Amino acid sequence: MPIKGPIKGPIKVTVWGENRHEQREEEVRRRYPDGMHGAIAAGLTEHLGSRVRVRTAVLDDPEHGLSDKELAETDVLTWWGHMAHQDVADEVVERVRSRVLGGMGLLVLHSGHYSKLFRSLMGTTCSLNWRDAGERELVWTVAPGHPIAEGVPHPIVIGEHETYGEPFGVPEPDELVFISSFGGGEAFRSGCCYRRGLGRIFYFSPGDQNYPVYHHPDVRRVLANAVLWAASPVGVGEPLDNAHTPVRW
Repeated sequence: MPIKGPIKGPIKVTVWGENRHEQREEEVRRRYPDGMHGAIAAGLTEHLGSRVRVRTAVLDDPEHGLSDKELAETDVLTWWGHMAHQDVADEVVERVRSRVLGGMGLLVLHSGHYSKLFRSLMGTTCSLNWRDAGERELVWTVAPGHPIAEGVPHPIVIGEHETYGEPFGVPEPDELVFISSFGGGEAFRSGCCYRRGLGRIFYFSPGDQNYPVYHHPDVRRVLANAVLWAASPVGVGEPLDNAHTPVRW
């Protein structure tokens, strides 16, 4: 299928959440009464307004809310998962992966680093060091001219959060936008941009379920900027494939 023409109208965003912690843990449910996916969606609408059309989907939806039809109506997908990576169907992972290679933008959030989807796109373990001690996180901008950093303070201050630390088992980012430092001394590449096929991918680490990070205005600004960056200006089509080309000259 040929690449579509330029996107007309709002960017169509699907905010995908595992939605298991919210079902099983009262503290998380109090923190995120509409689910983490609901808080992320609200932040995008708050910052981008009519520039986006946002829907949410969760793991327990039919086909995880990511059928061919639903993905065909998605320009940018955000992905949050943690305790049920193994429950995501392989055929859905491959369907989403193919869509990314065809130009759909993807934001992978926090523990989504270990999702089947992100690991399949990176081709590495995507492992890291971690602890949950409620330490302060400072998110430092290292690429101030990058569109994802526009209007973002230097640093973003997150009073309490889970600690992530290097080594982070991902390929060298095409662009590194943020690094984080933590109260215990760790540093972490917390904002990484990749291009896979025709698609743009942004990994952003802040967002543990035990802290109200997706209510943080500066985190919401980063995600809104990232949606604009990840959306393909020419729409989404099929991934590039081998093609026989005759001599034309």
